[in-house]
Amino acid sequence: MLVLSIGHHDQVCRNAEQDADMPGRIGRVTDEMQALWDREAVTFDDAPDHGLRDPAVRRAWTDLLLPLLGGHGRRVADLGCGTGTLSALLATEGRHLVHGVDLSPEMVRRARAKSVQVLPQPIFTVADAADPPLPTAMFDAVLSRHVLWAMPDPSAALRRWIELLAPGGVLILVEGRWSTGAGLTAAECSRLVGDLRDVVDLRPLDDPAYWGRLIDDERYLIVSAR
Repeated sequence: MLVLSIGHHDQVCRNAEQDADMPGRIGRVTDEMQALWDREAVTFDDAPDHGLRDPAVRRAWTDLLLPLLGGHGRRVADLGCGTGTLSALLATEGRHLVHGVDLSPEMVRRARAKSVQVLPQPIFTVADAADPPLPTAMFDAVLSRHVLWAMPDPSAALRRWIELLAPGGVLILVEGRWSTGAGLTAAECSRLVGDLRDVVDLRPLDDPAYWGRLIDDERYLIVSAR
């Protein structure tokens, strides 16, 4: 996998951050969508898997994600990053160079505040995760958790995310079919990825350690590397 220096990472990502935060660069994101997620940001970290405040839940996600990246200093795009908890986790625990993207200015504000003391410090951009303003073929990993199911065109979003990957890069998706009926089944998500990638590694995430509680719906991880 490609490993870039911290200096190069900062230069490329901060340029993207400055451009993307300008009005008119968010694409399909509407004011209503941003307002909705801005409101959600206030309590977003209250969910155990969002805030990772419980050491046991944090350890479960650390043990799940770090082996998928391997080594240190990998360049990671965290798409639909919310308040930046996973971005901060990967930077802190794996010394990875993370660029988070989220449509909500309030989510991104909280992500930046959360990561002030994190080294290497993640970069965060307000933008549409479906079409992130990031350089193509430059990331060792693209990570998205509970985002693909909400995309208007999941296949198009996946196609764009895969374009971000450097040769040998890995696509990491955490998704589910919620008890409300929303979401993507594992079969549906596997098919979407399989239409674009040769390797689709599906793993159930039904261990309560990830969620801080028992679950009664379908949650899973898809890893696609080549």
